[in-house]
Amino acid sequence: MAAAAEPGARPWLGAPRPGSPACSPVLGGGGRARPGPGPERIGARSLGPAAAPGHSFRKVTLTKPTFCHLCSDFIWGLAGFLCDVCNFMSHEKCLKHVKTPCPSVAPSLVRVPVAHCFGSRGLYKRKFCAICRKGLEAPALRCEVCELYLHPDCVPFACSDCRQCHQDGHQDHDTYHHHWREGNLPSGARCEVCRKTCGSSDVPAGVRCEWCGVQAHSVCSTALAPECTFGRLRSLVLHPACVRLLSRNFSKMHCFRITETVVPEPGEEDGGVDGGAAAGPGREMLPPAESSKQTLKIFDGDDSVRRNQFRVITVPRLARSEEVLEAALRAYYIPEDPGNLELHALPSQAGDAWARAKVGRAGISEEEEGSRGPESCEASPEAWVIRALPRAQEVLKIYPGWLKVGVAYVSVRVTPQSTARMVVLEVLPLLGRQAEGPESFQLVEVLMGSRQVQRTVLADEELLFNRLWDIRQTSLRQVSQTRFYVAESRAAAPRVSLFIGGLPPGLSPQEYSNLLHKALATKGPSRTPSPEGHLGVLPSAAISRGAWPLSLPLAAVVSVSHVYSSQGAVVLDVTCFAEAERLYMLVRDTAVQGRLLTALVLPDVLHWNLPPDSCPLLVFVNPKSGGLKGRDLLCSFRKLLNPHQVFELTNGGPLPGFHLFSQVPCFRVLVCGGDGTVGWVLAALEETRHRLACPEPSVAILPLGTGNDLGRVLRWGAGYSGEDPFSVLVSVDEADAVLMDRWTILLDAHEAASAENGVADAEPPKIVQMSNYCGIGIDAELSLDFHQAREEEPGKFTSRFHNKGVYVRVGLQKISHSRGLHREIRLQVEQQEVQLPSIEGLIFINIPSWGSGADLWGSDSDSRFEKPRMDDGLLEVVGVTGVVHMGQVQGGLRSGIRIAQGSYFRVTLLKATPVQVDGEPWVQAPGNMIISAAGPKVHMLRKAKQKPRKAGTSRDTRVEATPAPEGDPK
Repeated sequence: MAAAAEPGARPWLGAPRPGSPACSPVLGGGGRARPGPGPERIGARSLGPAAAPGHSFRKVTLTKPTFCHLCSDFIWGLAGFLCDVCNFMSHEKCLKHVKTPCPSVAPSLVRVPVAHCFGSRGLYKRKFCAICRKGLEAPALRCEVCELYLHPDCVPFACSDCRQCHQDGHQDHDTYHHHWREGNLPSGARCEVCRKTCGSSDVPAGVRCEWCGVQAHSVCSTALAPECTFGRLRSLVLHPACVRLLSRNFSKMHCFRITETVVPEPGEEDGGVDGGAAAGPGREMLPPAESSKQTLKIFDGDDSVRRNQFRVITVPRLARSEEVLEAALRAYYIPEDPGNLELHALPSQAGDAWARAKVGRAGISEEEEGSRGPESCEASPEAWVIRALPRAQEVLKIYPGWLKVGVAYVSVRVTPQSTARMVVLEVLPLLGRQAEGPESFQLVEVLMGSRQVQRTVLADEELLFNRLWDIRQTSLRQVSQTRFYVAESRAAAPRVSLFIGGLPPGLSPQEYSNLLHKALATKGPSRTPSPEGHLGVLPSAAISRGAWPLSLPLAAVVSVSHVYSSQGAVVLDVTCFAEAERLYMLVRDTAVQGRLLTALVLPDVLHWNLPPDSCPLLVFVNPKSGGLKGRDLLCSFRKLLNPHQVFELTNGGPLPGFHLFSQVPCFRVLVCGGDGTVGWVLAALEETRHRLACPEPSVAILPLGTGNDLGRVLRWGAGYSGEDPFSVLVSVDEADAVLMDRWTILLDAHEAASAENGVADAEPPKIVQMSNYCGIGIDAELSLDFHQAREEEPGKFTSRFHNKGVYVRVGLQKISHSRGLHREIRLQVEQQEVQLPSIEGLIFINIPSWGSGADLWGSDSDSRFEKPRMDDGLLEVVGVTGVVHMGQVQGGLRSGIRIAQGSYFRVTLLKATPVQVDGEPWVQAPGNMIISAAGPKVHMLRKAKQKPRKAGTSRDTRVEATPAPEGDPK
């Protein structure tokens, strides 16, 4: 929004202290243009309305059509009110209703600090940055767990206010309040209270709870009950109070099993210029070189100087130091009083020698003051460092480390002699804990970064005054992101569960322990997480504890709690955080028998705390399926549900999910992928069924593959085409349970002569599970050619339409192919030999859909056979005569050749023949194939039929409708 200010605009920091430079009557008196973010402003004149929480509003003249960020209505006239720090624009009448805090004070309002999970950069249309409130026109970042969108250079200024998805031993609670996130609502969103439009595609207006999805105006949200009911999906959500994960320095990317991408820190890729920002949070281009203005590089402490990460501001060349300092504070979102700070010049040749020339109120060094005069900054250096002035004492806010306290924090004065123990003694009576001994409490420093929340227990003799001074010297911005908690000393016993997959199957627990010890013994020195969650070198004391904890003397630290021998996986219980972090990184870089191992951090599900009506949904997503739509679904389901219940199948497969839910008494499963992915998950469910407290969970499907025959039969559609993920979850909740047969195929190959020496080698028997169909011959050959083409060039197979085109091309190449399959195989049904007609393909079908929805069996009645059902315990055997016959079946012109129906089959292959099961093809050596029923039937979820919607009714929303209170709070 281009705007121009009226003369005499009030300086930043809504209510400056008397006598500070921020309230000096000289500032702006000469009619100078205001420095700082945003477009060029004209004149200045002081204004009366009081500022909202942390904002610095001033009246501006509008030069373009714009909308209010509070009510999202158009601002009529030529005047509006703009926050100099975060670009919040408002009507004059809306100023007194603004509740959204400015990013400069937002960290102080965080209830429980939780770090964000930022994925790779992407283009997000019609989205707005939560810090500078500008549109995201260039590649930006978004949190994978909540609806937070940021410019890359705004990430350091975001506070740690992500959703709390599990208990971590710090301020755990059972009652969850609404977790409001402002802006980026759909343009048609309706307020839950007043039923008026609260979303906007022009400005970041309105708020939305990231648990229950209720949407409202920020003013109207105060009329809602603070407790969150988790909305329409509450029965599907794994309640965060039922998940425990003591992660310490594990990053949230590790905790939520989110694939990590290397995201450069701001300033690393462009030599330090902070994302091209010209004036702090604004994103206007640098002004052309002219005599009246200059651009300055601003650093906020030693750390930014060392990293060469700075912010750029534009100020008039005749600006006083107070104006420059205020612009610098706005650029870094620092809410401190400018009277306690000063600017130090940083010469361009920098090196190790910094310029220590203090900047006086004239904005120049003391040596040059006599020659240039107090009003000029023309020869001042281009780089400046914000420094704190020495203080005799500090006022420190101490937060209680437990819940249900009458106050949010207490303030105490800290002197150079104050220690952590002295502060604890002073604070306990103020918090009502004076009856307890101070030795039961400790002072904890918490750094609330946007990517990582770090907790450090301070020693009793730690001098807090010196520690605060060191933080200010390192980074002034870090001061507002640092809290001090007084917490009970008895910490929860550390326990981390590590899932390790990719091991050879069929070994004993001791053999797995020895194998891991051997594989990891040759690894380098131990490592621990750095402040940003990446791993650095482990301290020498930790290295001395040994290289592999499964060997003595660390047998008490690490133990094998679960062994999944058939899948080649184990679960380790680690009672030492440092060892857990070290093992996690070592395992991820280790290969056993040429196969890279998988390491996942798994939480504990407190199943006894689950609500009575809870039936959480376990979600598996194959990101490679469905034209790569799986990536977007992963992010959507993590935001709609608890991210702990969403698993990426390419990262460990389905086994970690079933292990996590093994003690949940009732749950359902959603598989997002093709028919092969569904078969993979059902096979893992069959193998782990005896370990589950819910042995028969119902399985729903979101079809992402090419054929999706099982999804068609269960009414989930021919393929996912971008439906609202929330609507998908509602359909899963309303789906009906049905039964489906599962079949076991025993592949027992005959002895085959070795090509090298003629010695007979017998292939070991193999067992394959089947849900949909099994094909032998021409259809398996087409599937095999398609599979090989996709393996050679996977990047081309990102569209369902393209995949089907490849199938057609492969089929045309084999249209004249003839091998006489009936002469190469023998078929027995229920121990009876069956004479085969002249066919090129033999197909066993369990469901009434084959080859992307074709009815291979046909609908004609036949007295020889029963009417097929997928839960009748019978398979139908059908033959096809070639590619042309298959095409006719696909077009609905013909059906297959009905051959048999039964529950036990033996197929003898006389030659090596292509075989495919549920879309997964291979070439089977000569031998026997025995097909029989596989144990109990599988419980599937069939989508309920859509009921016709009455005229005038609105679509189902994420929250249940509640009566609106009388009157309009707006």
